[in-house]
Amino acid sequence: MESSFEFWDYLVFVLYALVILSVGLWVSRTKKGEKKSTEDYFLASKSLPWWAIGASLIAANISAEQFIGMSGSGFALGLGIASYEWMGALTLLIVGKYFLPIFIEKELYTIPEFIEKRFSTNLKSILAVFWVCLYIFVNLTSVLYLGGLALETILGVDMIYAIIGLGLFAAAYSLYGGLAAVAWTDIIQVVFLVLGGLVTTYLALDTVSDGQGVMAGLHTIFDTVPGHFDMILDETNPEYINLPGIGVLVGGLWVANLYYWGFNQYIIQRTLAAKSLKESQKGILFAAFLKLIIPLIVVIPGIAAYVIVNDPSLLSSLGEQGLANIPSSGASDKAYPWLMQFLPTGLKGVAIAALAAAIVSSLASMLNSTSTIFTMDIYKQHINNSASNRKLVGVGRLSAAAALVIAMVVAPLLGGLDQAFQFIQEYTGVVSPGILAVFLLGLFWKKTTNRGAIIGVLVSIPIAMFFKVGPKGWAEGSMLESLFPSLPWMDQMGLTCLITMAVIMLASYLQTKGKDDPKGIQLKKETFRTGPLFNIVSFCIMIVLTVIYGLLW
Repeated sequence: MESSFEFWDYLVFVLYALVILSVGLWVSRTKKGEKKSTEDYFLASKSLPWWAIGASLIAANISAEQFIGMSGSGFALGLGIASYEWMGALTLLIVGKYFLPIFIEKELYTIPEFIEKRFSTNLKSILAVFWVCLYIFVNLTSVLYLGGLALETILGVDMIYAIIGLGLFAAAYSLYGGLAAVAWTDIIQVVFLVLGGLVTTYLALDTVSDGQGVMAGLHTIFDTVPGHFDMILDETNPEYINLPGIGVLVGGLWVANLYYWGFNQYIIQRTLAAKSLKESQKGILFAAFLKLIIPLIVVIPGIAAYVIVNDPSLLSSLGEQGLANIPSSGASDKAYPWLMQFLPTGLKGVAIAALAAAIVSSLASMLNSTSTIFTMDIYKQHINNSASNRKLVGVGRLSAAAALVIAMVVAPLLGGLDQAFQFIQEYTGVVSPGILAVFLLGLFWKKTTNRGAIIGVLVSIPIAMFFKVGPKGWAEGSMLESLFPSLPWMDQMGLTCLITMAVIMLASYLQTKGKDDPKGIQLKKETFRTGPLFNIVSFCIMIVLTVIYGLLW
């Protein structure tokens, strides 16, 4: 099991980097004398086929948050964290059937653009500024931090240099080529991240079974820590506060997933760049299928690491190297990088390339979407509404570069987090319920008004913070204790969304006395009609999910 990062590992990693940069720059090329238009740069000329869309969705989604953060949660609490992935597959089907037809029909560049068409420029601007800040200070910084943590643990590279290297790598092709470069390189990135993830999973399971293989390893970890395979946690489980039992299936996780997959610019932008609606929906199906297998490569290794760390005989078999950077209850995010130390030469390079692929593809996606929103919804709207295509593309590149620099400065400040994946989900959940409420009612309730939506967005933050202060315990033993309920943060998200929707509906009703809003979307049955392929594959995915939860309840 002993290995170190040697020549063949470096060779594999360098070849990976050269392939990604070459493909990205080749896709980015333009004919002599031509300049990229905004559609070329921000929407890949609306030319993406289904397989590129599906691969790019997963590459944008699977990042250090999953490989490092979700493996860390697998180490700490078990397979229950996989609900984010498996319920995400179901969410993708809903997005493909009910959201995409409306978005593509309206020929959107950005999600804030929908807000302008449905509500107002003022609300669009508010949300555009919010999203730019969220992408820079939460998404970009967390991916850079977790990626830097991984490279520091595995290669011994100082975190600052690792963060700078990852940022510059992503910028090298995404800033110049735009969405086309990001999407087409994502196809290669997905191959690397799945292959590298499977290699690490194989190693971990083979180790816990003492060389007996994957199936024996699965049996071993299930028999050793059966509690780590509970999909629905009960209230006695110390991790119930993060995954609150049945509330995961019918409560706040829907807020997180619908917001992320349906109204998140750096995710939905791929589907807006499709050749057609049907092509986009096929891409959604491909992504949903891939989501079913992601837990095998990001959660199972974390559970295996937990078994190894808590078995003295297994741990001693790894030698002195096994005692370095060992994961623990307070440092569970070290689980995946720790496992990767023991890969044999060559395969270690593949696994590092997979991790880099996950990190870099997400960084590139976030940079492109941050620049898209800033350029199209802030700069063009409020600073220079007569800017040429060439000027807008230039602003897009500069704004992406500025976002990257800020994120690289802030990322090291996240040091000391445990279960970073849960941290990111929890604090994004302060703002996502209000935004989801606005979008759902804007799409499907014609009476929703602009005033109601603005009131809802503004009051959703105080509502979320009201629930957030309860679990901190500051009111325990005082007269105020009953006023501040202590709830799992996922339940807080669900309640915040429902209350915000009620506020929006009440404000809208009082304004129009129950009449339809002039900008309300007129929905027809034909809008949501899907073909036999979409329906059959969706049904199969739902059966698989039913079997999984039925067996692991």
